[in-house]
Amino acid sequence: MTVVALGLPTTPSSAGVPATDAPDTGPLRDKFGRVVTDLRVSVTDRCNLRCTYCMPAEGLQWLPTDEVLTTDELTRVMTVAIRDLGIRSVRFTGGEPLLRRDLEDLIGAISGRPERPEIAMTTNGLGLARRIDGLVAAGLHRVNISLDTVDPARFAEITRRDRLNDVLAGLSAARSAGLRTVKVNAVLAGHEDLARLPDLTRFCLEHGYQLRIIEQMPLDADHRWDRASMVTADEILAVLRSHFPLRADPRPRGSAPAATWLVDGYQVDEAPARIGVIASVTRPFCGDCDRTRLTADGALRNCLFAQGETDLRAVLRSGLPAEELDAAIAQRWRGNTWIKAAGHGVNDPDFHQPTRPMSAIGG
Repeated sequence: MTVVALGLPTTPSSAGVPATDAPDTGPLRDKFGRVVTDLRVSVTDRCNLRCTYCMPAEGLQWLPTDEVLTTDELTRVMTVAIRDLGIRSVRFTGGEPLLRRDLEDLIGAISGRPERPEIAMTTNGLGLARRIDGLVAAGLHRVNISLDTVDPARFAEITRRDRLNDVLAGLSAARSAGLRTVKVNAVLAGHEDLARLPDLTRFCLEHGYQLRIIEQMPLDADHRWDRASMVTADEILAVLRSHFPLRADPRPRGSAPAATWLVDGYQVDEAPARIGVIASVTRPFCGDCDRTRLTADGALRNCLFAQGETDLRAVLRSGLPAEELDAAIAQRWRGNTWIKAAGHGVNDPDFHQPTRPMSAIGG
């Protein structure tokens, strides 16, 4: 097995400086042969929840408005990625992407491209019921909605907001809007939440949502993540198997982050119901990673846990003519991808948590 397959780290690059020996044509690829086709775009670092495993109760110091990429800047960057760099899927994230008023415009700007990228969004669901029709009309294909529990008291405790009904309304609206897939992303904040997992699972199965349970990762703003106390994939699967008849999914996993299981006796849209577990910590899948990330302030990140970034905002605001600007964006992106490490190194004794929290990177 290679270090890539094991998810082991290599020596990190220096401060995100793009490599000078990167390929100058073809799709985005790194030194280990991985081809990048999936772009995660954080459109804002702001969020209207205060989840305990993500940020402090008082929130964070948000980016100043003039540091956040504009609609035109984001559109140009995404166009270069899709047209010139082989990106085939774009996922809008945050913070909370629904706090971005021009989200429909951003989706519409890329949905009509001849390359026809798949367009998805990850959201906490607050306000989704009001905007889902416009988002779908603009070109949204899929949505993931964060929901850790269906217990109202526990939801308020985790998120520090009494907004469970709004999330449930967003889920229902997304399902009614006819999206191809509606997924629920759940993080178990503590071992006490394992007892509530069957209720959340049953809710998703009965309503036709695909549940994805995610191991908590060291991306919290308070840097209080503890490897020894997090809920692991093995613990999650043990609980699920004790309540539901699971069997291995015969479909190839490919580059998908979730390992999936079929749930006998349940169907979603006339297909077998599936449950996924994303074990980023205990079962790294770095060897198959096909992602690149753009933060709301224009920084490229080739991994959630990257220690360096590549600044695109300075290039965008440099005053270069259009053709030279696009070439400069592509060149920096190729260089950032080329130096991607073999693995995130979360389980390495020398691992250091990124300075940016998840809300500022984008999921």
